[in-house]
Amino acid sequence: MATDTDPTPSDNSPSSTTDNPLGSGAGGVSDKVRSDRELLKQAQAEGKTLGAYIKLSGPGWLQSAITLGGGSLAGSLFLGVLGGTSMLWLQLVAIVFGVIMLSAISYVTLSTGRRPFEAINSEINPALGWGWLIATAMANMIFCMPQFSLCYDALDKNLFNIGGGTGLGDSTTAKWTTTILLLFAASFVVLLNVRQGKAAKVFDLFLKALIGMIVICFVGVAILLFSQGQISIAAILAGLIPDFSQWSSPAGELGGVVSQLSPEANDFWTKKLVTSQRSVMIAAAATAVGINMTFLLPYSMLARGWDKPFRGLARFDLSTGMAIPFVLVTGCVVIAASASFHNRIDDQLASSDLAVMQESPTFAKVEGDLMARVNLDLGEEADSTSDEEKLQMIAALPVEEKRVAAALVKRDAFQLSQTLAPLLGEKKAKLVFGLGVFGMGFSTIIILMLINGYVFREMLSMPDANGPFIAGVLVAGLSGASWVALWTDPGTRFWLAIFASTFAVMLLPIAYVTFFLMMNSRRILGDEMPTGGRRWGWNIAMGAAVLGAIAAAATSIHDKAYDASQPAAFPTVMTLLVVYTFAVVGGFWWRAKHAKAA
Repeated sequence: MATDTDPTPSDNSPSSTTDNPLGSGAGGVSDKVRSDRELLKQAQAEGKTLGAYIKLSGPGWLQSAITLGGGSLAGSLFLGVLGGTSMLWLQLVAIVFGVIMLSAISYVTLSTGRRPFEAINSEINPALGWGWLIATAMANMIFCMPQFSLCYDALDKNLFNIGGGTGLGDSTTAKWTTTILLLFAASFVVLLNVRQGKAAKVFDLFLKALIGMIVICFVGVAILLFSQGQISIAAILAGLIPDFSQWSSPAGELGGVVSQLSPEANDFWTKKLVTSQRSVMIAAAATAVGINMTFLLPYSMLARGWDKPFRGLARFDLSTGMAIPFVLVTGCVVIAASASFHNRIDDQLASSDLAVMQESPTFAKVEGDLMARVNLDLGEEADSTSDEEKLQMIAALPVEEKRVAAALVKRDAFQLSQTLAPLLGEKKAKLVFGLGVFGMGFSTIIILMLINGYVFREMLSMPDANGPFIAGVLVAGLSGASWVALWTDPGTRFWLAIFASTFAVMLLPIAYVTFFLMMNSRRILGDEMPTGGRRWGWNIAMGAAVLGAIAAAATSIHDKAYDASQPAAFPTVMTLLVVYTFAVVGGFWWRAKHAKAA
């Protein structure tokens, strides 16, 4: 059986077929692909692969550029606020599972040389293939919007506020002008990748530099916090140990705070904390590897001419280019958020004087939870008690309860930079967080546009054509640029997010199961299918990742369907589930019928 280090591709390897999607013409292989392959074979023969792996790395960095986006930033911030450093383990586990499944996807793709969309449609179920493609396209176009918004906010609130600047302002003209410039810049960078050669190399170097800047910004903040005694290495190491009890009980210092409250208060705040923890744990896990990342990886590898000898490089690239930057950046954001917000309360909110308490910048955001807490104590008398009396009761609540309420407030990177300004200095805080946040948003825009180019090629069955690729890139970019009109409207944003996130979170475990089946299909992999201990190892690791994705998806869909604040969400979510379930069942029926006919 051939191995990852086989110097000579087998007869059925992608490099010897006439429909290689990466070749320079029918049956051809570009000089760049041939050169890369020879470099890798020589390194493998000499047993010195590290240098070659570093030189040839790329798809893993593309994964890093998309996973380090606004979703990861928001999830990491809230993890730090709620659980402090005790929840550092979550994103580490999530990215490990992601690397396992993406490694399986790379193994199938590089072993067969087949485009996954075609392989899934013809060998497993066309409903799975088309669902995967449509969910990816929806995620690209809809979730590109908040990335443009994030970039604008980074420029407005941080980078253009340094040295007495007043920012970009809140006018529609300023937003559209900035957004158009961002769109042109992102489109130029993406289209470098189409030209191949030196232009593609510039594309790779630009993305690696962008990821490097993000890592330096946030790791630098964590190092400074450590040097100032703001964080404990022991607490960080303890937080890397998985603690699954956080699914059902308050995490970090807040667990101790809640345990000291009265039974009624304990029960009330525990439910609030655990509900928020579950949501942010699911969100953090989901943003580690999204549905569109499972689409990007195989096509970005095929676009470079990678085949069977590159399988070891693919695993190395995912580990170093995606996992390490992700763990460093998200971990440092959690650490910074923990030092700034976890179990913290400002003096105004802690005051028992109502007038002073209402001056707190956090009061408006905690008032709803604190009012619900007071109504619980009042019971049947809540309706007959005036709002003024309730506010006085809120002011008289123990400081510990106000601490917990403050922990339920979602923060953003710009609030984090303000809290760290006394430590870093105002200019440095704005510069570091502005560059880091802008880099996260802009790199994600680039990759979402890139993925959509691959999606349009597959949708039109034109894997080599530049026209569909450019069209897909522009559709995602223009959709993202429309955030000024669409994402700023709460109602529109809710429905866009419901359709995209529900379909994407539903399809992620289905995509995982699909590739699990492909890894165990001799019809697809032939002699390359893992056997014996290797097969057991793959299946155990993939099985754990699949179960985790299913649990996260089920909880997320349930929460969206039963969102009391949006009663129309239930029929929408259930309709998507039922329609797609029928499509999948029909797809298996169609596949079985055509298999018999063949």
